[in-house]
Amino acid sequence: MLADFGVLDGFGHVSARDPKNPNHFLMSRSLAPALVTADDIMEFDLDGNAVDARGRQVFLERFIHSEIYKARPDVMAVVHTHSPGVIPFGVSQMALRPMFHNAAFLGAGVPVWDIRKEFGETDMLVRDSARGKSLATTLGDKPVVLMRGHGDVTVAPSVRMAVFRAYYTDVDAKLQAQAIGLGGEINYLTPGEGAKADTINFVVLDRIWNLWKMRVAPGLPK
Repeated sequence: MLADFGVLDGFGHVSARDPKNPNHFLMSRSLAPALVTADDIMEFDLDGNAVDARGRQVFLERFIHSEIYKARPDVMAVVHTHSPGVIPFGVSQMALRPMFHNAAFLGAGVPVWDIRKEFGETDMLVRDSARGKSLATTLGDKPVVLMRGHGDVTVAPSVRMAVFRAYYTDVDAKLQAQAIGLGGEINYLTPGEGAKADTINFVVLDRIWNLWKMRVAPGLPK
């Protein structure tokens, strides 16, 4: 779905905590998201070690996922994207804020993680547990964290909600950039409005999920 919408390019990745073992998570082998099939899914422990690698190449940045799962027991899914809309908000002084109800979750605040502050000049990749832990610390209890010069990470209590949040984070960023371009004061959602609207988003999630699923896999049951 996220590849279909252009939120995930040939890079980026999605994971889910193993529902049978909370100390493991599921993630594909290193592969463009649009090409992933069920046979590509691998199991990892919370240190980012593959349980049954069988020679398959793994993502260098799996530590984004492992350290967030380790720090956040409430998180059941993680999405890392390089979506174009969010990049400007990770490199500027303009905070990403909720423009409309579908992006209400941004009302909780969107921190920015700058890898250079703690690790100096790097290749920008979260290639070890120390960098993953630092990112998870900056995320804190929020649903989204931006990564300077890199992209963003969204988390949620389900894969469906994580996909929803990843998509609408990018949509909101593009809308906010448009509003800034119009000039004048922007009337963002308040934290209270954001909290109330986000509750409704959970209730009606299946409506949009089934539509998206029909776009990419019309034969699948609802």
